[in-house]
Amino acid sequence: MIALFLSAFVTLFVVIDPPGCAPIFASLTNAGDAVHRRAMALRSTAVASAIMLVFALFGEDLLHMLGISLDAFRIAGGIMLFLIALEMVFEKRTQRRENRAAEVCQSVEHEDISIFPMAIPMIAGPGSIATIMLLMSKSDGLIPSLVVLAALIAVLFLTLLSLLAAGAIMRVLGPKLEAMITRVLGVILAALATQFVIDGLKASFA
Repeated sequence: MIALFLSAFVTLFVVIDPPGCAPIFASLTNAGDAVHRRAMALRSTAVASAIMLVFALFGEDLLHMLGISLDAFRIAGGIMLFLIALEMVFEKRTQRRENRAAEVCQSVEHEDISIFPMAIPMIAGPGSIATIMLLMSKSDGLIPSLVVLAALIAVLFLTLLSLLAAGAIMRVLGPKLEAMITRVLGVILAALATQFVIDGLKASFA
């Protein structure tokens, strides 16, 4: 169970990328006071957690309703995660997030950034939703499912901490160290995504 927790934790941590959310959150809330930043951090994480838990608990039923097999979803999800990994390695993901944050900052109508873009899609985006559904589909039984959910809750808690300490994280990491960490995590995610595709293909043609 420890191995399952660590595997799920690392996968979700890489996809959600709590340290990568911190600089975006800091730039979006730099005009607000400490109370506003704290409220935005709590609300962003709460909304993203609700979305992730819904897909974790009911995502498989949704696939059955749509007539999609778990193996097909594993392959599609693995390909999606591999594309995210490539973006992380070549710094495309960070650039896209920064562009989205800049667009929100330019609009005076988006003072509340907790729902968009923080909760959706920066925390609970397509990649993280696909990942939690894939991990839950591979967990047979109540205990393994609870272990995966515990890993999800742990990553979301770290995400909340990273948002609350966004300013301090930016001062400690700096842009160069953050870019290096992002690239390393991207390589790890690419390997995990490839394994998802291999598992899906094996099950499909078994």
